[in-house]
Amino acid sequence: MKLRTWLTLAAASALLGLPTIAAADTTVKADLVELNDSGARGTVVLTTTDDGGLKVSIHSKGLVPGQPHPQHIHGSAGGHHFMCPTVKDNDTDGDGILTNEEASGEYGTIFMALTTRGGATPQDGLDVARMPVADKQGRLDYERTFSAKAVPDGLLENLGSLHVVQHGIDVNDNGKYDLEALGESTFAANLGVPNVPEEATDPASCGVVRGVSAAEPAHRGPEMGGAPVADRNGPLLAAGVGLLLLSAALAVSATGVRRRSSGR
Repeated sequence: MKLRTWLTLAAASALLGLPTIAAADTTVKADLVELNDSGARGTVVLTTTDDGGLKVSIHSKGLVPGQPHPQHIHGSAGGHHFMCPTVKDNDTDGDGILTNEEASGEYGTIFMALTTRGGATPQDGLDVARMPVADKQGRLDYERTFSAKAVPDGLLENLGSLHVVQHGIDVNDNGKYDLEALGESTFAANLGVPNVPEEATDPASCGVVRGVSAAEPAHRGPEMGGAPVADRNGPLLAAGVGLLLLSAALAVSATGVRRRSSGR
């Protein structure tokens, strides 16, 4: 599609209040910044493909070595708040730690799971066994191209309105997710899954899509002059979260104590 044609359609869509369609081979980027003093940071590149798929590339470091790190593309939680959370603004209980409950008001519900294999729905993404594991130095390199069938409706049209979030922190620096650090995850307990460490469910890094590197720009979010992503995954989230927490409990039990081979 020529740029002039695309811009004409974009203008018409804006006037009519319709979502703008992302062009093929459009690339958007996000910088992952640490949350909860995790030391985690990295970069994310999302690229649409000619056949309607999505290529995802994530390179991060400073994560908990040898542990799985659930990661997701997040959309809107109620059609507003397109920024990463901060302790100053979102730590409602004042304990200095952002829980998933506190942070999700900013980065929204799960839009797409960034799994290593298999499906990519919110339910699939809540399976720790299919999430990437950081290496012995706390690095995580993730590359996967999802087919058009695996990409949820609305995601490509709203590339500029998304977040990428990685979860899993190690507050007491013992190389694992444990109950001794922050106790039991209230997020997990409230969903009926006991004895999951708070560390396993708390966010480690967050990145907001910040730019487009193709001639035909993707739809941009509120901070970039566009419209928000519809909150279409709320009903799916509750069903999928139980799988995440159960998998997390099993993963923590199976991995045991893994000492970090280097500092952050």
